[in-house]
Amino acid sequence: MLDLNFVRDNLSRVEEMLRRRGMDPGVVLKDFSDVDTQRRKAITEAETMKARRNKASEDISKLKKSGQDAAVAIAETKDLREQIQAREKTAADLDARLQDILAGIPNMSDSSVPVGHSAEENVEIRRWGAPPTFDFTAKPHWEIGEQLGVLDLERAVKLTGARFAVYWDLGAKLERALANFMLDLHTREHGYTEVLPPYLVNSESMYGTGQLPKFAADLFRVPHGERDLWLIPTAEVPVTNLYRDEILDAARLPISLTAYTPCFRSEAGSYGKDVRGIIRQHQFQKVELVKFARPETSYDEHEKLTRNAETILQKLGLHYRVVTLCTGDMGPSSAKTYDIEVWLPGQQLFREISSCSNFEAYQARRANIRYRPEGKNKTEFVHTLNGSGLAVGRTWVAIVENYQQADGSVVIPEVLRPYIGADRITRKSF
Repeated sequence: MLDLNFVRDNLSRVEEMLRRRGMDPGVVLKDFSDVDTQRRKAITEAETMKARRNKASEDISKLKKSGQDAAVAIAETKDLREQIQAREKTAADLDARLQDILAGIPNMSDSSVPVGHSAEENVEIRRWGAPPTFDFTAKPHWEIGEQLGVLDLERAVKLTGARFAVYWDLGAKLERALANFMLDLHTREHGYTEVLPPYLVNSESMYGTGQLPKFAADLFRVPHGERDLWLIPTAEVPVTNLYRDEILDAARLPISLTAYTPCFRSEAGSYGKDVRGIIRQHQFQKVELVKFARPETSYDEHEKLTRNAETILQKLGLHYRVVTLCTGDMGPSSAKTYDIEVWLPGQQLFREISSCSNFEAYQARRANIRYRPEGKNKTEFVHTLNGSGLAVGRTWVAIVENYQQADGSVVIPEVLRPYIGADRITRKSF
Protein backbone atom coordinates (compact mmCIF):
# COMPACT_ATOMS: atom_id res chain seq x y z
CA MET A 1 0.00 0.00 0.00
CA LEU A 2 0.98 3.64 -0.14
CA ASP A 3 2.42 5.42 2.88
CA LEU A 4 -0.18 7.31 4.93
CA ASN A 5 1.93 10.46 5.09
CA PHE A 6 2.48 10.33 1.34
CA VAL A 7 -1.24 10.11 0.62
CA ARG A 8 -2.01 12.88 3.11
CA ASP A 9 0.67 15.20 1.71
CA ASN A 10 0.07 14.36 -1.98
CA LEU A 11 -3.67 13.92 -2.15
CA SER A 12 -4.02 15.73 -5.47
CA ARG A 13 -1.34 13.49 -7.03
CA VAL A 14 -3.09 10.39 -5.74
CA GLU A 15 -6.42 11.61 -7.16
CA GLU A 16 -4.80 12.22 -10.55
CA MET A 17 -3.22 8.75 -10.46
CA LEU A 18 -6.66 7.23 -9.82
CA ARG A 19 -8.16 9.12 -12.75
CA ARG A 20 -5.30 7.90 -15.01
CA ARG A 21 -6.10 4.35 -13.93
CA GLY A 22 -9.74 4.93 -14.89
CA MET A 23 -10.94 5.03 -11.27
CA ASP A 24 -13.16 7.48 -9.41
CA PRO A 25 -11.13 9.18 -6.64
CA GLY A 26 -14.28 9.74 -4.59
CA VAL A 27 -15.12 6.04 -4.62
CA VAL A 28 -11.57 4.87 -3.81
CA LEU A 29 -10.58 7.52 -1.27
CA LYS A 30 -14.03 7.69 0.37
CA ASP A 31 -13.84 9.99 3.41
CA PHE A 32 -10.07 9.70 3.79
CA SER A 33 -9.41 13.31 4.80
CA ASP A 34 -12.19 13.41 7.40
CA VAL A 35 -11.20 10.06 8.92
CA ASP A 36 -7.54 11.07 8.99
CA THR A 37 -8.37 14.40 10.68
CA GLN A 38 -10.65 12.77 13.26
CA ARG A 39 -8.07 10.08 14.03
CA ARG A 40 -5.28 12.59 14.60
CA LYS A 41 -7.60 14.68 16.78
CA ALA A 42 -8.48 11.64 18.92
CA ILE A 43 -4.80 10.74 19.30
CA THR A 44 -3.88 14.31 20.28
CA GLU A 45 -6.70 14.47 22.82
CA ALA A 46 -5.65 11.13 24.31
CA GLU A 47 -2.02 12.27 24.62
CA THR A 48 -3.09 15.58 26.22
CA MET A 49 -5.25 13.71 28.74
CA LYS A 50 -2.39 11.33 29.54
CA ALA A 51 -0.22 14.33 30.38
CA ARG A 52 -2.98 15.67 32.65
CA ARG A 53 -3.35 12.26 34.28
CA ASN A 54 0.38 12.03 34.93
CA LYS A 55 0.31 15.50 36.50
CA ALA A 56 -2.70 14.52 38.64
CA SER A 57 -0.90 11.35 39.77
CA GLU A 58 2.05 13.48 40.91
CA ASP A 59 -0.36 15.77 42.80
CA ILE A 60 -1.96 12.76 44.50
CA SER A 61 1.44 11.57 45.68
CA LYS A 62 2.30 15.00 47.05
CA LEU A 63 -1.07 15.36 48.81
CA LYS A 64 -0.76 11.95 50.44
CA LYS A 65 2.78 12.67 51.61
CA SER A 66 1.62 15.94 53.20
CA GLY A 67 -1.39 14.22 54.83
CA GLN A 68 -3.96 16.15 52.75
CA ASP A 69 -7.16 14.80 51.22
CA ALA A 70 -6.50 13.48 47.66
CA ALA A 71 -10.07 12.39 46.89
CA VAL A 72 -10.69 15.11 44.29
CA ALA A 73 -7.43 14.36 42.46
CA ILE A 74 -8.13 10.62 42.57
CA ALA A 75 -11.58 11.17 41.07
CA GLU A 76 -10.03 13.31 38.35
CA THR A 77 -7.51 10.58 37.36
CA LYS A 78 -10.33 8.02 37.21
CA ASP A 79 -12.34 10.30 34.94
CA LEU A 80 -9.29 10.99 32.78
CA ARG A 81 -8.56 7.25 32.50
CA GLU A 82 -12.05 6.61 31.17
CA GLN A 83 -11.80 9.50 28.72
CA ILE A 84 -8.39 8.30 27.53
CA GLN A 85 -9.75 4.81 26.92
CA ALA A 86 -12.66 6.27 24.97
CA ARG A 87 -10.33 8.42 22.84
CA GLU A 88 -7.96 5.51 22.21
CA LYS A 89 -10.85 3.30 21.11
CA THR A 90 -12.06 6.06 18.79
CA ALA A 91 -8.54 6.43 17.37
CA ALA A 92 -8.24 2.64 16.88
CA ASP A 93 -11.60 2.44 15.11
CA LEU A 94 -10.67 5.35 12.86
CA ASP A 95 -7.26 3.82 12.19
CA ALA A 96 -8.95 0.58 11.06
CA ARG A 97 -11.13 2.59 8.67
CA LEU A 98 -8.07 4.47 7.44
CA GLN A 99 -6.12 1.23 6.83
CA ASP A 100 -9.09 -0.15 4.92
CA ILE A 101 -9.06 2.92 2.65
CA LEU A 102 -5.28 2.76 2.19
CA ALA A 103 -5.46 -0.95 1.31
CA GLY A 104 -7.82 -0.10 -1.56
CA ILE A 105 -5.62 2.62 -3.10
CA PRO A 106 -3.53 1.27 -6.02
CA ASN A 107 0.14 1.99 -6.47
CA MET A 108 1.48 5.16 -8.03
CA SER A 109 2.52 4.45 -11.60
CA ASP A 110 6.04 5.20 -12.77
CA SER A 111 6.43 8.29 -14.94
CA SER A 112 7.41 6.11 -17.92
CA VAL A 113 4.05 4.27 -17.94
CA PRO A 114 1.77 5.35 -20.82
CA VAL A 115 -1.56 6.85 -19.84
CA GLY A 116 -4.55 4.86 -21.08
CA HIS A 117 -7.69 3.07 -20.00
CA SER A 118 -7.60 -0.30 -21.79
CA ALA A 119 -5.32 -2.91 -23.38
CA GLU A 120 -5.73 -1.17 -26.73
CA GLU A 121 -3.61 1.68 -25.35
CA ASN A 122 -0.67 -0.50 -24.29
CA VAL A 123 2.57 0.34 -26.11
CA GLU A 124 4.59 -2.27 -27.98
CA ILE A 125 8.32 -1.77 -27.40
CA ARG A 126 9.97 -4.69 -29.23
CA ARG A 127 9.48 -7.96 -31.08
CA TRP A 128 11.65 -11.03 -31.45
CA GLY A 129 11.65 -13.62 -34.21
CA ALA A 130 9.02 -14.15 -36.86
CA PRO A 131 5.80 -16.16 -37.04
CA PRO A 132 6.11 -19.60 -38.66
CA THR A 133 4.78 -20.14 -42.16
CA PHE A 134 2.66 -23.16 -43.05
CA ASP A 135 1.55 -24.67 -46.36
CA PHE A 136 -1.60 -25.81 -44.57
CA THR A 137 -4.20 -24.20 -42.32
CA ALA A 138 -2.80 -23.97 -38.81
CA LYS A 139 -4.96 -25.53 -36.10
CA PRO A 140 -5.52 -24.33 -32.53
CA HIS A 141 -3.94 -26.34 -29.71
CA TRP A 142 -7.19 -27.89 -28.49
CA GLU A 143 -7.70 -29.60 -31.85
CA ILE A 144 -4.08 -30.69 -32.13
CA GLY A 145 -3.93 -31.96 -28.55
CA GLU A 146 -7.15 -33.94 -28.90
CA GLN A 147 -6.16 -35.45 -32.25
CA LEU A 148 -2.75 -36.50 -30.89
CA GLY A 149 -4.35 -37.91 -27.75
CA VAL A 150 -2.14 -35.84 -25.42
CA LEU A 151 -4.71 -33.29 -24.19
CA ASP A 152 -7.91 -34.61 -22.62
CA LEU A 153 -10.42 -31.97 -21.60
CA GLU A 154 -13.42 -34.29 -21.62
CA ARG A 155 -12.08 -36.58 -18.90
CA ALA A 156 -10.97 -33.53 -16.88
CA VAL A 157 -14.60 -32.38 -16.81
CA LYS A 158 -15.57 -35.83 -15.49
CA LEU A 159 -12.94 -35.63 -12.76
CA THR A 160 -13.43 -32.06 -11.63
CA GLY A 161 -15.35 -29.79 -13.98
CA ALA A 162 -14.79 -27.21 -16.67
CA ARG A 163 -11.47 -25.39 -17.01
CA PHE A 164 -9.29 -28.28 -15.92
CA ALA A 165 -7.09 -30.46 -18.12
CA VAL A 166 -5.58 -33.93 -18.25
CA TYR A 167 -2.31 -34.40 -20.15
CA TRP A 168 -1.27 -37.83 -21.48
CA ASP A 169 2.14 -39.32 -22.31
CA LEU A 170 4.31 -36.87 -24.28
CA GLY A 171 1.81 -34.10 -23.53
CA ALA A 172 2.50 -34.60 -19.82
CA LYS A 173 6.23 -34.99 -20.46
CA LEU A 174 6.26 -31.74 -22.44
CA GLU A 175 4.70 -29.90 -19.49
CA ARG A 176 7.26 -31.38 -17.08
CA ALA A 177 10.14 -30.78 -19.50
CA LEU A 178 9.22 -27.12 -19.86
CA ALA A 179 9.22 -26.59 -16.09
CA ASN A 180 12.60 -28.30 -15.68
CA PHE A 181 14.08 -26.42 -18.62
CA MET A 182 12.90 -23.07 -17.25
CA LEU A 183 14.16 -23.78 -13.72
CA ASP A 184 17.52 -25.01 -15.00
CA LEU A 185 18.03 -21.93 -17.15
CA HIS A 186 17.05 -19.47 -14.41
CA THR A 187 19.16 -21.15 -11.74
CA ARG A 188 22.21 -22.01 -13.85
CA GLU A 189 22.46 -18.95 -16.09
CA HIS A 190 20.34 -16.15 -14.58
CA GLY A 191 21.41 -16.37 -10.94
CA TYR A 192 18.10 -17.34 -9.30
CA THR A 193 17.80 -19.58 -6.26
CA GLU A 194 15.10 -22.23 -6.54
CA VAL A 195 12.41 -22.40 -3.83
CA LEU A 196 9.62 -24.93 -3.32
CA PRO A 197 6.97 -23.12 -1.23
CA PRO A 198 3.62 -24.31 0.19
CA TYR A 199 0.63 -24.24 -2.13
CA LEU A 200 -1.69 -23.11 0.69
CA VAL A 201 -1.09 -19.78 2.42
CA ASN A 202 -2.75 -17.78 5.18
CA SER A 203 -4.69 -14.55 4.78
CA GLU A 204 -1.73 -12.46 5.94
CA SER A 205 0.27 -13.71 2.97
CA MET A 206 -2.54 -12.89 0.54
CA TYR A 207 -2.79 -9.42 2.05
CA GLY A 208 0.97 -8.89 1.83
CA THR A 209 1.07 -9.23 -1.96
CA GLY A 210 -2.22 -7.43 -2.54
CA GLN A 211 -4.63 -10.26 -3.39
CA LEU A 212 -6.71 -9.56 -0.29
CA PRO A 213 -9.08 -7.97 0.27
CA LYS A 214 -9.67 -6.75 -3.29
CA PHE A 215 -9.47 -10.04 -5.21
CA ALA A 216 -11.05 -12.50 -2.79
CA ALA A 217 -13.62 -13.54 -5.41
CA ASP A 218 -10.81 -14.65 -7.73
CA LEU A 219 -9.32 -17.03 -5.16
CA PHE A 220 -10.03 -20.50 -3.83
CA ARG A 221 -10.62 -20.27 -0.07
CA VAL A 222 -10.04 -23.34 2.09
CA PRO A 223 -11.61 -23.01 5.58
CA HIS A 224 -9.30 -24.62 8.14
CA GLY A 225 -10.47 -24.69 11.72
CA GLU A 226 -10.91 -21.14 12.95
CA ARG A 227 -8.98 -19.54 10.11
CA ASP A 228 -8.90 -19.48 6.34
CA LEU A 229 -6.21 -20.82 4.09
CA TRP A 230 -6.04 -20.06 0.38
CA LEU A 231 -4.81 -21.99 -2.64
CA ILE A 232 -2.09 -19.85 -4.18
CA PRO A 233 -3.02 -17.98 -7.39
CA THR A 234 0.70 -17.67 -8.20
CA ALA A 235 4.02 -18.49 -6.53
CA GLU A 236 4.49 -14.74 -6.16
CA VAL A 237 2.40 -14.95 -2.98
CA PRO A 238 4.37 -17.48 -0.90
CA VAL A 239 7.78 -16.53 -2.29
CA THR A 240 7.37 -12.79 -1.64
CA ASN A 241 6.00 -13.49 1.84
CA LEU A 242 9.03 -15.61 2.75
CA TYR A 243 10.55 -12.39 4.07
CA ARG A 244 7.40 -10.88 5.60
CA ASP A 245 8.18 -8.96 8.82
CA GLU A 246 11.93 -9.36 8.27
CA ILE A 247 14.85 -6.96 7.86
CA LEU A 248 17.11 -8.12 5.04
CA ASP A 249 20.86 -7.75 4.98
CA ALA A 250 21.60 -4.98 2.48
CA ALA A 251 24.65 -6.87 1.22
CA ARG A 252 22.37 -9.68 -0.01
CA LEU A 253 20.34 -7.44 -2.30
CA PRO A 254 19.20 -8.05 -4.92
CA ILE A 255 17.76 -11.44 -3.95
CA SER A 256 16.50 -13.44 -6.94
CA LEU A 257 14.23 -16.45 -6.36
CA THR A 258 12.39 -18.81 -8.70
CA ALA A 259 9.66 -21.34 -7.96
CA TYR A 260 7.60 -23.86 -9.90
CA THR A 261 4.08 -24.32 -8.51
CA PRO A 262 0.54 -25.01 -9.54
CA CYS A 263 -1.65 -21.91 -9.55
CA PHE A 264 -5.35 -21.84 -8.70
CA ARG A 265 -7.75 -19.13 -9.87
CA SER A 266 -11.52 -19.04 -9.80
CA GLU A 267 -11.58 -16.77 -12.88
CA ALA A 268 -14.56 -14.95 -11.39
CA GLY A 269 -16.28 -12.79 -13.98
CA SER A 270 -14.39 -14.35 -16.90
CA TYR A 271 -16.92 -16.98 -17.94
CA GLY A 272 -17.49 -16.88 -21.65
CA LYS A 273 -13.86 -15.82 -22.29
CA ASP A 274 -11.27 -18.26 -23.66
CA VAL A 275 -13.53 -21.24 -23.10
CA ARG A 276 -11.72 -23.32 -25.75
CA GLY A 277 -8.53 -25.10 -24.81
CA ILE A 278 -6.29 -24.40 -21.83
CA ILE A 279 -5.67 -20.67 -22.03
CA ARG A 280 -7.78 -19.78 -18.99
CA GLN A 281 -7.81 -22.59 -16.42
CA HIS A 282 -8.75 -22.96 -12.76
CA GLN A 283 -5.47 -24.84 -12.26
CA PHE A 284 -2.28 -24.34 -14.24
CA GLN A 285 1.46 -24.54 -13.63
CA LYS A 286 3.91 -21.68 -13.70
CA VAL A 287 7.57 -20.91 -13.07
CA GLU A 288 7.74 -17.63 -11.18
CA LEU A 289 10.59 -15.12 -10.85
CA VAL A 290 10.69 -12.92 -7.73
CA LYS A 291 13.22 -10.23 -6.82
CA PHE A 292 13.90 -8.11 -3.72
CA ALA A 293 15.93 -5.04 -4.64
CA ARG A 294 17.20 -1.71 -3.41
CA PRO A 295 14.95 1.17 -4.52
CA GLU A 296 17.72 2.78 -6.58
CA THR A 297 18.33 -0.39 -8.62
CA SER A 298 14.84 -1.87 -8.88
CA TYR A 299 14.16 -0.62 -12.40
CA ASP A 300 17.44 -2.09 -13.64
CA GLU A 301 16.38 -5.37 -12.02
CA HIS A 302 12.98 -5.04 -13.71
CA GLU A 303 14.65 -4.92 -17.11
CA LYS A 304 16.84 -7.92 -16.22
CA LEU A 305 13.88 -9.96 -14.99
CA THR A 306 11.96 -9.26 -18.19
CA ARG A 307 14.96 -10.26 -20.33
CA ASN A 308 15.32 -13.46 -18.28
CA ALA A 309 11.74 -14.40 -19.14
CA GLU A 310 12.26 -13.50 -22.81
CA THR A 311 15.29 -15.79 -23.01
CA ILE A 312 13.04 -18.82 -22.50
CA LEU A 313 11.03 -17.94 -25.61
CA GLN A 314 14.16 -17.21 -27.63
CA LYS A 315 15.71 -20.59 -26.82
CA LEU A 316 12.41 -22.25 -27.74
CA GLY A 317 12.34 -20.31 -31.03
CA LEU A 318 8.94 -18.74 -30.35
CA HIS A 319 7.95 -15.40 -31.88
CA TYR A 320 6.86 -12.82 -29.28
CA ARG A 321 6.47 -9.14 -28.52
CA VAL A 322 6.88 -7.04 -25.37
CA VAL A 323 4.38 -4.31 -24.47
CA THR A 324 4.30 -1.74 -21.70
CA LEU A 325 0.94 -1.77 -20.00
CA CYS A 326 -0.86 1.55 -19.78
CA THR A 327 -2.12 2.97 -16.49
CA GLY A 328 -5.61 1.57 -16.92
CA ASP A 329 -4.47 -1.98 -17.73
CA MET A 330 -1.93 -2.48 -14.94
CA GLY A 331 -2.67 -4.43 -11.78
CA PRO A 332 -3.32 -2.23 -8.76
CA SER A 333 -0.09 -3.22 -6.97
CA SER A 334 2.20 -2.49 -9.92
CA ALA A 335 4.16 0.68 -10.61
CA LYS A 336 5.19 -0.56 -14.06
CA THR A 337 4.45 -3.76 -15.99
CA TYR A 338 5.76 -5.35 -19.16
CA ASP A 339 3.66 -8.07 -20.75
CA ILE A 340 5.41 -10.63 -22.93
CA GLU A 341 3.00 -11.93 -25.56
CA VAL A 342 3.73 -15.04 -27.60
CA TRP A 343 2.39 -15.60 -31.12
CA LEU A 344 -0.20 -18.39 -31.49
CA PRO A 345 -0.62 -19.23 -35.20
CA GLY A 346 -3.58 -21.53 -34.63
CA GLN A 347 -5.53 -18.58 -33.23
CA GLN A 348 -3.77 -15.84 -35.21
CA LEU A 349 -3.08 -13.64 -32.19
CA PHE A 350 -0.53 -12.69 -29.56
CA ARG A 351 -1.30 -14.02 -26.08
CA GLU A 352 0.23 -12.95 -22.77
CA ILE A 353 2.67 -15.53 -21.45
CA SER A 354 4.41 -13.45 -18.80
CA SER A 355 3.65 -10.28 -16.88
CA CYS A 356 6.76 -8.68 -15.35
CA SER A 357 6.12 -6.01 -12.74
CA ASN A 358 7.97 -3.65 -10.42
CA PHE A 359 5.84 -3.02 -7.34
CA GLU A 360 8.37 -0.63 -5.80
CA ALA A 361 7.61 -0.53 -2.03
CA TYR A 362 3.87 -1.22 -2.37
CA GLN A 363 3.99 -4.91 -1.43
CA ALA A 364 6.91 -4.49 0.95
CA ARG A 365 4.95 -1.96 2.98
CA ARG A 366 1.97 -4.33 3.23
CA ALA A 367 4.21 -7.27 4.13
CA ASN A 368 6.70 -5.20 6.18
CA ILE A 369 9.81 -6.29 4.29
CA ARG A 370 12.72 -3.95 5.03
CA TYR A 371 16.46 -3.62 4.72
CA ARG A 372 19.01 -1.42 6.50
CA PRO A 373 21.17 0.62 4.11
CA GLU A 374 24.88 0.58 4.91
CA GLY A 375 25.88 3.28 7.37
CA LYS A 376 22.29 4.05 8.39
CA ASN A 377 20.36 3.13 11.52
CA LYS A 378 16.92 3.56 10.00
CA THR A 379 15.47 0.75 7.90
CA GLU A 380 13.77 1.23 4.55
CA PHE A 381 11.33 -0.83 2.53
CA VAL A 382 12.78 -2.97 -0.25
CA HIS A 383 11.29 -2.97 -3.72
CA THR A 384 9.68 -6.22 -4.85
CA LEU A 385 9.41 -7.47 -8.43
CA ASN A 386 8.00 -10.55 -10.07
CA GLY A 387 7.17 -12.10 -13.40
CA SER A 388 6.32 -15.43 -14.96
CA GLY A 389 9.33 -17.19 -16.31
CA LEU A 390 7.10 -18.60 -17.84
CA ALA A 391 3.49 -19.75 -17.62
CA VAL A 392 4.10 -23.42 -18.43
CA GLY A 393 0.66 -24.23 -19.85
CA ARG A 394 0.69 -21.32 -22.24
CA THR A 395 4.21 -22.21 -23.33
CA TRP A 396 2.89 -25.73 -24.01
CA VAL A 397 0.16 -24.15 -26.14
CA ALA A 398 2.69 -22.03 -28.03
CA ILE A 399 4.90 -25.02 -28.84
CA VAL A 400 2.00 -27.19 -30.00
CA GLU A 401 0.65 -24.46 -32.27
CA ASN A 402 3.99 -23.16 -33.60
CA TYR A 403 5.61 -26.55 -34.18
CA GLN A 404 2.60 -28.36 -35.69
CA GLN A 405 3.23 -30.28 -38.91
CA ALA A 406 1.11 -31.08 -41.95
CA ASP A 407 0.82 -34.74 -40.89
CA GLY A 408 -0.69 -33.69 -37.53
CA SER A 409 2.42 -34.32 -35.46
CA VAL A 410 4.28 -31.73 -33.38
CA VAL A 411 8.05 -31.29 -33.53
CA ILE A 412 9.67 -30.86 -30.12
CA PRO A 413 12.11 -27.91 -29.91
CA GLU A 414 15.68 -29.12 -29.79
CA VAL A 415 16.46 -27.69 -26.32
CA LEU A 416 13.65 -29.81 -24.82
CA ARG A 417 14.56 -33.14 -26.43
CA PRO A 418 17.04 -34.19 -23.70
CA TYR A 419 14.28 -33.68 -21.14
CA ILE A 420 11.65 -35.63 -23.11
CA GLY A 421 13.64 -38.31 -24.89
CA ALA A 422 11.76 -37.75 -28.14
CA ASP A 423 11.87 -35.34 -31.04
CA ARG A 424 8.22 -35.45 -32.11
CA ILE A 425 4.74 -35.97 -30.68
CA THR A 426 2.66 -38.39 -32.74
CA ARG A 427 -0.84 -39.75 -32.31
CA LYS A 428 -1.61 -42.27 -29.56
CA SER A 429 -4.78 -43.44 -27.83
CA PHE A 430 -5.25 -43.85 -24.07
